[in-house]
Amino acid sequence: MKLKTRKSLAKRVHVTGGKTQSRWGSGGKLLRKHAGQSHFNAREESNVTQKKRRSGTVHKTISKNVRQLLPYS
Repeated sequence: MKLKTRKSLAKRVHVTGGKTQSRWGSGGKLLRKHAGQSHFNAREESNVTQKKRRSGTVHKTISKNVRQLLPYS
């Protein structure tokens, strides 16, 4: 039986192309967007807004659970 991918999570997370295979999918990193960049950004410092534009990585402790919800990525 095929496993279903959680589409809401697949839209929020991007998997990079890693070389090693693990039990929970490919060995790539999981990238995500930073929170809090929709509005009220004028009061933030410029270095904070620049850091929010770049994508961050999902932490190791959470990535195992995320990979279970994205079985074919």
